[in-house]
Amino acid sequence: MNITISYLGTILLKKGLLTEEQYKDLLVKSERQRAKLQNLLDIANSKRVHPDTTAITAPEIIASFDLVISGTTDRVLNEDTIMEALAEELKMEYRRIDPLKLNMDFVTKLVPRPFALKHLIVPLEQRDGVYILAVADPFNKTVIDNLELTKKIKIKPVLAAKGDILKTIREFFGFRASVIAAEAETTNAIDVGNLEQFVQLKGQGEIDASDSHIINAVEHLLNYAFEQRASDIHIEPKREKSFIRFRIDGHLHLIHTLPKKIHPPIISRIKMLSHMDISEKRRPQDGRIKTNHKNKEIELRVSTMPVAFGEKIVIRIFDPDILLTEIDKLGFEEREGRLYNGFLMRPNGIILVTGPTGSGKTTTLYSSLKKLSTPEVNIVTVEDPIEMVLEEFNQVGVRAAIDVTFGNILKTILRQDPDIIMIGEIRDKETAENAVQAALTGHLVLSTIHTNDAPSTITRLIDIGVPSFLLSSTIIGIIAQRLVRKICTQCKTQIQLTQTQISGLLLKENNYTVWHGKGCKECRGTGYKGRLGVFEIIEFTEELKAKVTDKVELSILYPICRAQGMVSLKEGAIKKMLDGITTYEEVIAITG
Repeated sequence: MNITISYLGTILLKKGLLTEEQYKDLLVKSERQRAKLQNLLDIANSKRVHPDTTAITAPEIIASFDLVISGTTDRVLNEDTIMEALAEELKMEYRRIDPLKLNMDFVTKLVPRPFALKHLIVPLEQRDGVYILAVADPFNKTVIDNLELTKKIKIKPVLAAKGDILKTIREFFGFRASVIAAEAETTNAIDVGNLEQFVQLKGQGEIDASDSHIINAVEHLLNYAFEQRASDIHIEPKREKSFIRFRIDGHLHLIHTLPKKIHPPIISRIKMLSHMDISEKRRPQDGRIKTNHKNKEIELRVSTMPVAFGEKIVIRIFDPDILLTEIDKLGFEEREGRLYNGFLMRPNGIILVTGPTGSGKTTTLYSSLKKLSTPEVNIVTVEDPIEMVLEEFNQVGVRAAIDVTFGNILKTILRQDPDIIMIGEIRDKETAENAVQAALTGHLVLSTIHTNDAPSTITRLIDIGVPSFLLSSTIIGIIAQRLVRKICTQCKTQIQLTQTQISGLLLKENNYTVWHGKGCKECRGTGYKGRLGVFEIIEFTEELKAKVTDKVELSILYPICRAQGMVSLKEGAIKKMLDGITTYEEVIAITG
């Protein structure tokens, strides 16, 4: 039985997802919409090396109308919701496919790619000896029966969206095919990488980095990372295998396990793309790749390092949509946003952003510079390394080997007629003194420094050796920040805080309703999607300046900052939890 618009529409109508008017409208317009979608699919297939299935399904047609779900104002009836309703009607298990939880070998070995595409099926896992198979058509029992007979296995079909199945087939079979083909073209290379000797002895048949299968494998890997919103790709050699991990929303996920002999050519291919020395395997190297994805330029910063079993490579992905965010969308509360925007309007002085690695400092600085950038302003940055190359700024990369350091280059920058200077990081007395000098001579200076919170930045600068009277004369404000994961809006649900949790956060009331994510396809089952900043801001007021001496202690500074209205990082995170933006677990993760 084929799933028809009429059959599926009746189910959606019964479950209250469609109104009677929407249902009738669907029946009238469905055939014209089918022809339109079929034409678009045929055009897309003509451009693909491996065309997708040619069939347009009823769930796709209904989803393409973007109908608002009955009884709601903003929820759209998508393919996922439609298939879930169908599964419930048929009393089948519905599965949102999370590619990060699938095993590549298992997905790709049971059936070949053409078979999977033709019948829209994909193996997901094996549970108690039973193969769990995602299917888009619950009535195609012949395929299941034939597979059970020929493979001599027991199969349990679960329903999944066609889009999920196609995406999984494209990503897994494409990468897998490239790896298998590359592996087949080489003999076993001898690998004696170990803690004592970081040199890899090559076998005569080792694959070249320009091999077409290796090129395809790297292409698949990068595109997969972009699709999954990864911020970093880790390719890690182990004793017998190689692991590929993605960092998504601040957490690492194991994606693929590769044969060890594929590792060197993949590393070499990435080193070629980032203009590194392919023959140098004993020393760390840095490089960059500029590419595009979905008509958007993406910058990749590449770092290699010799480890116990070979070369490890980490690729940092800089998405301009994230790195250049509007100030109002970074996560500032009303007071903090007003203060920070006020800091940026000052003609001169120092604005410091502090926090650990990965807390979003670079995003805050780049977004700030983007806001300040106009044809009338000369913005110069000094970075180690340059995070993302942007035409609007004059960017200088630190190169210690030829004595181009933060301290040295700042002296030259002051002769380049700058209006705004961004210093990647204040690490020592020389850099701090040059930043102060730049501020005293009428420039706006933005920089980062590593401290735990905003008030301790003052004592840190004094410890470095900056006189307190210079700090009072130049610093405009200090921003400490962290990132919290945002609850997925598609699966968020209300829960109550326990008394233990309430006590741990020192909250005053006895009853608090908060939110968490149950996990869905949109968030890959994590319950989170995206991240947002939490900020602690202090303004250098006259009262605070009066207390800053060369021997000032935090016990004196902290009460003054609090009296001026400073909201601590913990309080900021708690507010985001109570506002339904993040969870109790995230509050604890970033503030203890």
